Amino acid sequence: MELDARIPEGPIEQKWTKHRFNMKLVNPANKRKYTVIVVGSGLAGGAAAASLAELGYNVKCFCYQDSPRRAHSIAAQGGINAAKNYQNDGDSTFRLFFDTVKGGDFRAREANVFRLAEVSGAIIDHCVAQGVPFAREYGGLLDNRSFGGAQVSRTFYARGQTGQQLLLGAYSSLSRQIALRNVKMFPRTEMLDLVVVDGRARGIVVRDMVTGAVSSHAGDAVILATGGYGNVFYLSTNAKGCNVSALWRAHKRGALFANPCFTQIHPTCIPVTGDHQSKLTLMSESLRNDGRIWVPANKGDKRSPDVIPEPERDYYLERRFPTFGNLVPRDVASRAAKAVCDEGRGVGKTGYGVYLDFRDSLARQGEDVIREKYGNLFHMYKKITAENPYRVPMRIYPAIHYAMGGLWVDYNLMSNVDGLFVAGEANFSDHGANRLGASALMQGLADGYFILPYTVSDYCARKGASKVAEDHAGFKGAEAEVRDRTSKLLAVKGERSPDSLHKELGKLLWEHCGMARNETGLRKCLAEIPRIRDEFAKNLRVTGADAELNQTLEKAGRVADFIDFAELLVKDALERKESCGCHLREESQTEEGEPLRDDKNHAHVAAWEWTGGLEPKLHKEPLKFEHVALVQRSYK
Repeated sequence: MELDARIPEGPIEQKWTKHRFNMKLVNPANKRKYTVIVVGSGLAGGAAAASLAELGYNVKCFCYQDSPRRAHSIAAQGGINAAKNYQNDGDSTFRLFFDTVKGGDFRAREANVFRLAEVSGAIIDHCVAQGVPFAREYGGLLDNRSFGGAQVSRTFYARGQTGQQLLLGAYSSLSRQIALRNVKMFPRTEMLDLVVVDGRARGIVVRDMVTGAVSSHAGDAVILATGGYGNVFYLSTNAKGCNVSALWRAHKRGALFANPCFTQIHPTCIPVTGDHQSKLTLMSESLRNDGRIWVPANKGDKRSPDVIPEPERDYYLERRFPTFGNLVPRDVASRAAKAVCDEGRGVGKTGYGVYLDFRDSLARQGEDVIREKYGNLFHMYKKITAENPYRVPMRIYPAIHYAMGGLWVDYNLMSNVDGLFVAGEANFSDHGANRLGASALMQGLADGYFILPYTVSDYCARKGASKVAEDHAGFKGAEAEVRDRTSKLLAVKGERSPDSLHKELGKLLWEHCGMARNETGLRKCLAEIPRIRDEFAKNLRVTGADAELNQTLEKAGRVADFIDFAELLVKDALERKESCGCHLREESQTEEGEPLRDDKNHAHVAAWEWTGGLEPKLHKEPLKFEHVALVQRSYK
């Protein structure tokens, strides 16, 4: 299989403009002949569904939440990047492009990243027109703040609830199209399989999560915007419902899975407190603008932070990275926190925590200013920990957060399966081996509002309207497979819940494929995952029946896919014998513990093919860097 990224010819600054002009168009009167299926209603899915419906296509949109406005995009906190240069501090489209490629440790396509930077300004204009209440300066202009991996202020925000406000903007556009009957919305509906007919994605099989009814839906193109797979680690900042199943079903129907080992660790999360937890809580990276991160300078110092004098505090990020300080990228900050905790200088009962201290900012700016910037985040922290961050430092520690890996897509965001488009966190395309903060919202809205409306239209124009009905053999066969998988899950009648098996899998991955990886630990994972799979097959217990609301059944199906996907994730980590971004192989690092890339052997996208249960087959898309020099990443 040859991977053709379909990157347009010409200067990088002109690729997207010329490519749009060369795309085929669909006559407005003919668009109603086409049906586009969108799975997921977060920023990428909601924006794509609303935009395509606005153009005149028939859209079917599916989400497992009770409303599109409850998609996990709502949980994003700190902001969205755009190269507006409102601060007049030297920002530009090229600088945003450069920072993103460098932040991803040179493992992303230059052409895709430049397009992302290019359309970023239009996203802000569009969202302002929707009424998104971005923060504003005293004079009424939009405000900006800084995020990790950049020395300019390019992040637009709405306090600590930017994702919520952007999602409400997309939801308002989607709701308008639902009211106009251009979008048919299917809430509480889970995709359980992709239907491929004659090599082309033509629909999906779904389960009504209230009644248990299984049905099929046909279309001319399918867009997956189902988010990331971070919950494979069990404990993550993701909502409990987030899963890999839609992507894994597509993978087993032929879609390549790219860079699954690129899983981001977020440095500012509320630390684990015990085995009782089912998820972790993110504290926005924006807090690092005003909070200073430190640990006691001396090992084993358990004194209250307010009595530790300044000379006995180690502001380790400011010490090690004087240029970027507390605003180094997420992977750098996470590894640094792990290092000081491994030295025995961590804080809190477990010793796995560092301080995020606002003492200096509160003294300099006043509590009212800090409250205006971060009030809802401080409130959330206090509700969870019973500690007042205006009076004592926050305690934070890294946690699984975001997936840079996902289904492989070309420049048009189409997978190698004809007609299957993948958007937002579900694809691999824009972040490389590490995502800069505030870039997830940027990518999701860029894909949904400004890229897919062009590329899906081009696809439909080239293919023409050729209907496939839900009674086609391809749909009936896929439905039968879904029902068979469900029956097998219900028939086990063992003793263990899906959650208990998921927790066992997650702990294994975190210990051996988390912030640091080595060959011994990865091979241990590959030896243990089949044992967990066997235990799942023999000792799973799913209560209830299939023809009803059954959340245990839902979890069981998702855990089954997590187990299979975990094996691919670990194999990808084992095959990539280099360190880059979030992927730190202990055998490949600098003297200071930073990733040491191997550009000769690993400057590629690793795209894995399902081979029917045998060893997955690896395909490589070489990455070329013509505008950003391949150098050792440094934030000093």
